[in-house]
Amino acid sequence: MNISARDIQAFLALAEVRNFTRAAARCHLSQPAFSALIKALEDHVGLKLFDRSTRHVLLTQEGERFWLSAQRIAEELEDCAKAMRDTAQLARGHVAVALLPSLAAGWLPGVLAQFLARHPGVEVAVQDVLSEPCITAVAQGEADFALAAIRADTPELQAEPFCRDGFHLVCRDDHPLAQQAEIGVPDLQPWPFVHLARHSSVRQYLDVALFPQTLRTLVEVEQLATVMGLVQAGLGISVVPALSLFHFDKPGLCTRALQLPAMERQIYLVRRRGRSLSVAAQALYRLMQDMRPACVTA
Repeated sequence: MNISARDIQAFLALAEVRNFTRAAARCHLSQPAFSALIKALEDHVGLKLFDRSTRHVLLTQEGERFWLSAQRIAEELEDCAKAMRDTAQLARGHVAVALLPSLAAGWLPGVLAQFLARHPGVEVAVQDVLSEPCITAVAQGEADFALAAIRADTPELQAEPFCRDGFHLVCRDDHPLAQQAEIGVPDLQPWPFVHLARHSSVRQYLDVALFPQTLRTLVEVEQLATVMGLVQAGLGISVVPALSLFHFDKPGLCTRALQLPAMERQIYLVRRRGRSLSVAAQALYRLMQDMRPACVTA
């Protein structure tokens, strides 16, 4: 059975006004064309939907039942059309983004504040996770795009450079390194060191920059806030990305830019290859590009 939205609209118009001439005018059709459309609809359903006379047009019993379904279909079509119009105008929609915790906590709030001020009807989901889960979220369709420290160029994913991130020493302001003019790897080695977990991009960049030398590991932790607390307590020193320095803007702490080989982290914007973003996702994607962090290198 092939019933179109036009068929439904014509049926409802005739059921309401009960006159072929007025119903045809409402549907912007000539009366012969409108009559042919109603006849074709009845042929499609295999039932007589209207009783016609020279004075009246009335729904048959079968027409009454069809009217209930036609009303529901018309309402659903209108709801669907309105939803599409709202989406096109960014009055509603949904976007999911995955990004590194350092970006999610420090840079993202300002971006989202501006985005939601422009598009308050759009729902935003955020995953603040490390690089590998960011990539997985995009690959599995759980995120529209991601900001990660992995160049995920694959047949399924594409990556473009987003920003660069330098690294800084963090220590107490009464620590000997806080007053030192230049800091190299030998200067870090004597002190207890608070490491981020081995699967973090920060740790991987640091290990590459220091190889084959090692540091005196005090402890390995997952969260930058934990690094801050341990350093603030005087238990050790650490090295963190510039994009996370807001965590360490605390009384008694000192941060110093480091210039070590290979100590510059590239952040990539990752999305699925060959797939269009939704209207809402595209709007956030463009705003993030417009408001990308300055390249914060040492």
